Amino acid sequence: MSIHEGTPRDYHERVGPGEALRRAFANYATFRGRANRGEYWWFMVANVLVSVGLGLVDLGLFGADRTVLSGLWSLAVILPSLAVGARRLHDTDRSGWWLLIGLVPVVGVIVLIVLFALRGDSRPNRFG
Repeated sequence: MSIHEGTPRDYHERVGPGEALRRAFANYATFRGRANRGEYWWFMVANVLVSVGLGLVDLGLFGADRTVLSGLWSLAVILPSLAVGARRLHDTDRSGWWLLIGLVPVVGVIVLIVLFALRGDSRPNRFG
């Protein structure tokens, strides 16, 4: 169940990094509902920063050949990343299945970045 279900919300509310992470992990496997731009991008920025930090720790502890901690982090956030990505697409009135376009080399990733950057619907849509 999404933390937004049953409560009215401002679809353009500002979301800081702490709230974005809280929402992403509270809804780690929720593919229903919506996520605004702040919620999605703060989660992604935090994810990249943690990944880089753990990569540096891996380098110091295990050398260049192993990515133990950063690999574990990647496994831990794959489901929340997919879920927040699907909810972000819902905010622009697109199906979460659009995430699959990311499998198309180069062009797919560019299309997803553009879709994630679009302003969401200001009113309720078919996803919430």
